[in-house]
Amino acid sequence: MTENSTWLGRDIRRARKEGMPAVMRRQRDRLAGMVAHARAASPYYRGLYRGLPERVEDPTLLPVTDKKQLMGHFDDWVADRAITYEKVRAFSDDPDRIGQRFHGKYMVATTSGTSGRRGLFLLDDRYMDVGAALTSRALATWLGPAGLLRAAAHRGRFAQLVATGGHYVGFAAYSRTLQAGGWRSKLIRAFPVHTPMAQLVAELNDYRPAFVIGYASTIKLLTAEQEAGRLRIDPVLVQPAGETMTTDDTDRIARAFRTTVRAMYSATECTYLSHSCACGWYHVNTDWAVLEPVDADHRPTPPGQFSHTVLISNLANRVQPFLRYDLGDSVLLRPDPCPCGNPLPAIRVRGRAGDVLTFPSRRGDPVQLAPLAFGTLFDRTPGVELFQVEQTAPSILRVRLLPAADADPDRVWQSAHLELTRLLADNKLDHVSVQRAEEAPRQTAGGKYRTVIPFDQSDTRR
Repeated sequence: MTENSTWLGRDIRRARKEGMPAVMRRQRDRLAGMVAHARAASPYYRGLYRGLPERVEDPTLLPVTDKKQLMGHFDDWVADRAITYEKVRAFSDDPDRIGQRFHGKYMVATTSGTSGRRGLFLLDDRYMDVGAALTSRALATWLGPAGLLRAAAHRGRFAQLVATGGHYVGFAAYSRTLQAGGWRSKLIRAFPVHTPMAQLVAELNDYRPAFVIGYASTIKLLTAEQEAGRLRIDPVLVQPAGETMTTDDTDRIARAFRTTVRAMYSATECTYLSHSCACGWYHVNTDWAVLEPVDADHRPTPPGQFSHTVLISNLANRVQPFLRYDLGDSVLLRPDPCPCGNPLPAIRVRGRAGDVLTFPSRRGDPVQLAPLAFGTLFDRTPGVELFQVEQTAPSILRVRLLPAADADPDRVWQSAHLELTRLLADNKLDHVSVQRAEEAPRQTAGGKYRTVIPFDQSDTRR
């Protein structure tokens, strides 16, 4: 069996048509295959899974993993024995290699995510092909024939709102498409989320995209520009990703752009995890992923209740298996069938809120920066293990850093401070004060880190 793009598309359609028994059969077989592969090819998993049954179809039999644990065993975790952490880090530190194939095989993606802790990930062709097939299926379902014809009338242009300058998964995939050439490269254009808003609006007005895809916090800022009449585009689809969207958020976007809005709940560890429906629920692509809402002891959370965290298993990526991986988000599994008619499990997400920071300009006008602008800044700063930015006053930022064990804290701070002041200056916020905190990043009562914390206006009214 050859799992090429054509086969994947057909198999996805066939599974949906045959119903949930066929979907779950594929999930069990693929989980068993991925566990067997991880045992055979990854020394880390071989040790972790010692004593488990020969064939594992039930994910609850597997130990829980997380980013800190896997990154700490990187060389033993990867299934390709020619790969080491130092080789991948050297590759990821070179911006000229964004989108190129590492070892001629894999795409490299870095992330700090909502945890603030850096991840260094490898994506193989199987993973990329499964993601593309599932996305194509979602687009066709969302738009239907009429919507696809409207997209063609808009020349099928995709505007991707992405973080640039690093090996972030969206920009790396975009760069890979450009390097490959062909018709796809002519339909897509990246718009850096760090671009000052007035410039971003002007460029989008000129480009007139059929599809707007990107970080939810940036799309929310653009929605305000569309409402104000400064942004004047009429896309066929707006697709926010990366951060939680409420139904109020998506309804507002749909009204402003007079279009279809469908969101994604995903992560670099599983980019195709779920797609939303017209009823505002995220449907999990269960034939290629396992999603488990669990409590603090990693026991199943009943449907209808928000979990403490969520565990995912990526059933496509063989080079770097993610199995029962703690993603850190709180999700609620719908206890009854979704009214949209999609039989795949439906979830709501709590815990990916993008904290937009609002600063006063020198003239007193509000200037907003999306949290991604800060996350990607620290992600590309060498030596940062963990970060947290808190707006302690309207024009004051307090930065908490945990340097890597082998890094010079003063040099790390100097690099981070330079990048941060440059970001502020680019947005005409050079009057904002940046403070270096002595304390490490702080955890919430639930043990999680908020990487970006806006100023609490209520503090000034007490």
